[in-house]
Amino acid sequence: MCLAIPGQVKKIDGQKITVKYPGEERFALLGNEKLKKGDCVMVQMGIVIKVLSKKEAKESLKAWKSS
Repeated sequence: MCLAIPGQVKKIDGQKITVKYPGEERFALLGNEKLKKGDCVMVQMGIVIKVLSKKEAKESLKAWKSS
């Protein structure tokens, strides 16, 4: 099973984006989502699967930290 942690979009270059996570940055593919720099996203298998509100991302990160 794969678990995703929210990240923040730092750079968009066509279909390739840079996502910042706590402690690291990774590349992902945009998929069909409309994004802008600063958006919070969930990435699974290197592809953006969901755009999150800031509130959703904060709650998810809080749950990760408490586990």
